[in-house]
Amino acid sequence: MLIILSDLHLGDDTCGQTISSDAFHVFTERLNEMAMRASWREDGSYIPIEEINILLLGDILDPLHSDLWLDTEPGDPAYVRPWTDRNASYYAKKLRQITQAILKRNTDSLSAFKNIKVEIPRALGSELNWRDDESLLEIPVRITYMIGNHDWYYGIPGTPFDEIRAEVVEAFGLSQDSTPFPYAPEDDAALEKMLAEYQVYAIHGDRYDSFNFDQSETTRIHSALGDVFTMEMLNRFPMEVQRQLPDISPEIIEKFSELSHVRPALATTLWVSSQIKHNNLPNKLQNKIKAIWEKMGEEFLSLEVVREADKRLEFDSVDKLQLALSISKRTSFQTINDIVVWVQEKIWGGHISYAEKALEEPAFKKKKANYIVYGHTHHHEIVPLDTDESRKKTGDQIYFNSGTWHTYFDLAIHKPYEQKFVPYQVTTYLFFYKDGERRGRRFETITGTFS
Repeated sequence: MLIILSDLHLGDDTCGQTISSDAFHVFTERLNEMAMRASWREDGSYIPIEEINILLLGDILDPLHSDLWLDTEPGDPAYVRPWTDRNASYYAKKLRQITQAILKRNTDSLSAFKNIKVEIPRALGSELNWRDDESLLEIPVRITYMIGNHDWYYGIPGTPFDEIRAEVVEAFGLSQDSTPFPYAPEDDAALEKMLAEYQVYAIHGDRYDSFNFDQSETTRIHSALGDVFTMEMLNRFPMEVQRQLPDISPEIIEKFSELSHVRPALATTLWVSSQIKHNNLPNKLQNKIKAIWEKMGEEFLSLEVVREADKRLEFDSVDKLQLALSISKRTSFQTINDIVVWVQEKIWGGHISYAEKALEEPAFKKKKANYIVYGHTHHHEIVPLDTDESRKKTGDQIYFNSGTWHTYFDLAIHKPYEQKFVPYQVTTYLFFYKDGERRGRRFETITGTFS
């Protein structure tokens, strides 16, 4: 049995709250039952499965969303950001500091993974009262970590980064060692072989997002424009408001700290505006907050790393990116909805789904995989890609998105100009089977949404 999870975004809580540890305990508690059910074979016999493989498909830890990066400024001797020289000693030192803060904050959640123990009956004649069986067999559980655009740092080679990864391996109870975590199945022969047994090709999916994957680079181990936006706008904004307006309510600062949970990312401008609007702040204070955001936007756009990325991404002009960051100067757009549409076109190519991208995967074209799995978008979906003429389910090719385990604020599609965001928490996991497991099923998905 193979289980795929992605986009947990476990952080240090300096930039928004991480999902409750209850979600992790609920997941692990379900594994005994799922393993028992998977042990029933297509011919009706009960044969305990040999192992459970859990694949963490990127954006699991989230070092990017931490204000610990912001304790240095350009010009400082030890100035460090995700996009600065990672060979500098203080780069690994900063990543280790943030990683340790994340692991400490999420001790309870991670212990649920590390201490997974799956036991099922050695033999069963019926599923009824199966928990009463006392002759139990422990099923080995293997956990593998693949990287995405928020945790690509764990793919950086070198001894200092091996030491950081060793702490992650220990905290999760991973089955891999402390060498660079893979980004693609091809990066790890054992991983590639295991996925092939389930007819699965899995990768985070960010390589189709030009805002979060530098298309000029040949590997994932590089920063992208999205990192700069996150760091210099989303992470910094609550700090700047608190610094410049020390008398502002802590509740407002806490709301601004949730910027990292807003979707789509560039709709954060609307989130800022909505918090100003719906908290009935005095006009004078509203204007000061808007001014802070827009000044930060100007500083962001003037950064050399942003100007260089702007050329590579071929935006129509820097002016359009500035409009997406503007609150009070929207003269070129008639409504906020126009901004959201523009953001979707520039960042998502007009669509949230990456299903069409799955058609480009060699594993799909060469029919080496029946199931193409991405994460990244936080949008769980299942899309049929193709099938063969036999119409047998073994010939079906399907795209899956593994969704997220995340608290986030989604922009309501009804009258977006009213700047309404709906908060909720989501968990999604995908199951894949082989060798007649689960009475011959090939896959199933479980999604939970709660508030």
